[in-house]
Amino acid sequence: MVLEPAAIFPEGINPYIALMAIGFAIAVVGHLFRSRWAVAIGVIMIFLAVLVFPLAIQVFEEKPTPPPGPQIDP
Repeated sequence: MVLEPAAIFPEGINPYIALMAIGFAIAVVGHLFRSRWAVAIGVIMIFLAVLVFPLAIQVFEEKPTPPPGPQIDP
């Protein structure tokens, strides 16, 4: 059984919002304690949640969802 790459990513928006919020919290704590590693990890988590994971879902999905708006039949 072959698992599709898009099947491992969650479909709802809640996990991505949670990852982004945790990334912000880690980055803020990193700034408060002047820890470059914590800031970098927080920024990477935000980048993953906002761009990489949603983009990966669209790229690896077999049939992407059509954009909103009127549908034109050929």
